[in-house]
Amino acid sequence: MCVTRFTAAVARLLVWAAVTSFDSSPTLTAWRALLAVAVVFVMLATTGWTAVRHQRSDEPRDIALSSWARGRIAGHPLPDADASPYRLAKFFASLTAAQRTALADKYPLVVGNLNGAPVTLRYHANRRALVQARAVEQQRVHDVRLSPDGRGDALRRMERFRSMLAHGRHFLAFDPSGKGHAAEVFGDLDRAERVSLVVPGVDTSLLTLERTGLKVNAAPVGMAKSLYAAERAASPGTRTAVIAWADYTAPAGIGMDAALGNLAERGAVRLAALVDALPGTSKISLFCHSYGSVLCGVAAKELPSRVADIAVAGSPGMRAKNAAQLHTTADVWAMRDRDDWIQDVPNMEVGGLGHGADPVDRGFGARIVSAGDAIGHSGYFEPGTESLSNFAAIGVGAYDSVTCASADSACRDGISGAEVVRRA
Repeated sequence: MCVTRFTAAVARLLVWAAVTSFDSSPTLTAWRALLAVAVVFVMLATTGWTAVRHQRSDEPRDIALSSWARGRIAGHPLPDADASPYRLAKFFASLTAAQRTALADKYPLVVGNLNGAPVTLRYHANRRALVQARAVEQQRVHDVRLSPDGRGDALRRMERFRSMLAHGRHFLAFDPSGKGHAAEVFGDLDRAERVSLVVPGVDTSLLTLERTGLKVNAAPVGMAKSLYAAERAASPGTRTAVIAWADYTAPAGIGMDAALGNLAERGAVRLAALVDALPGTSKISLFCHSYGSVLCGVAAKELPSRVADIAVAGSPGMRAKNAAQLHTTADVWAMRDRDDWIQDVPNMEVGGLGHGADPVDRGFGARIVSAGDAIGHSGYFEPGTESLSNFAAIGVGAYDSVTCASADSACRDGISGAEVVRRA
C-alpha cells in the first residue's frame, strides 16, 4: 500500500512538472516531455494502481434516488431512474399535470436530472432543488462545528446557488453532491431548430460554472452565453438553443486525472444519454474545449445521427489516431490559436496516458478552422473573435461563413452549399 501511494505521488509530481496550470502560458521543453513519458513507466511498474475514488452514499442525490426507488404514484411504483428516455417520457406523458408537478416537488433532485422528463418540468424541479441546496449551505455558513475554511466554502456555494436562482435562468441538470454538476439552457430548447452544447474542460464544478470580470467567457456559462448571442447574430431567423453542459466530473487541475481518460469515459456516458434524450429532431453541434474535447472524442461513436458537428478548441487530443477512428457521421472541426499553450503538450498515448493525435494536425482529418484573433487557452469564446464567429456559423449550419485555417484552406469541401474560402 505504501509503495502504491508513493508511486502515485511520484506520478502526480511528474505530471505537474510536465504541464502547468490553465492560468499560465507555458513553453514546454523536451525534458518536460520526457517527464511525461516517465509517468508511464511509474504507472506500468505499479501493480493495481487505480484512479477510482470511493463514492459517498450520503450525498443528496443518492438519498433522493433511494427515496424515489421506494416511491409510488396513484398506487403504482415509480420507474427506475436509469430507465431509457423513451420509457421515462412515456411514463410522464401518462400523468396529469398535477401529478408531474407533485413528483418534481417531492423528488426534485431526481426529476430534474431524468433524461426523458419534460424539459420545463426539469427546469421546475431544478429550481426547487436549488432553493433547498441554498438553504442547506445557509445553515452550514453558521455551523460552528465547521472550520473557517468549511464555512467559507459553504458561503461560496450559497452565493453560487443564489446566482443560479436568478430570474429567467433554466437548468436542465443540477446536483449539489460533491463538487456538483449542472447544465444551463439558453433559448427555447423545445422549439429549437439547432441545438449547441458547450462541453468544458478541467476544473469544471458548480463553483467554476460562471465567472465575473475579465474571465467571464472562460467559464461554461460565459462560453454558452457568448455562443448563443453569436448564433443569434449570425442567423436571426434560426431558432437556436445553447446548453452549458457542466454535468460531469472533470479533472481537478492538471494532474493524473487530466492525463488519463477515465473521467472522460464516465462523462461520455452522461453526455450521450443527454443528447439522446433532447427533444425534437433538431440538428445538434458539440463545442468541446480542452479536456472536454477528450470527452467528446470518447462519446463520438455513441452519439445519435442528429449530431451534425463536433468542434474542438484547445484540444490535447480526442483519444483517437485520426477522425475516422471516432466512428461518427458528424463533421469534425478543430481550431487552436497561436498563443494556446496546449500546442506544447506532447500528443502521445502510452499505457493509457495521454490523449493521442493532435486534432489540428492535417493528417488527423478534421476540418481545421481559423481561431484568428483568439488569445490564450481560454479565449475561444470571446465576443468579436474569429473563433467565436466560426463556432456560431457551425452551430447554425451556416457553413459558407466558416473561415478555414491556412493549414486547411479547403476545410468546407464536401459540405452542401459551402464554397471554399481561402485565407491569405
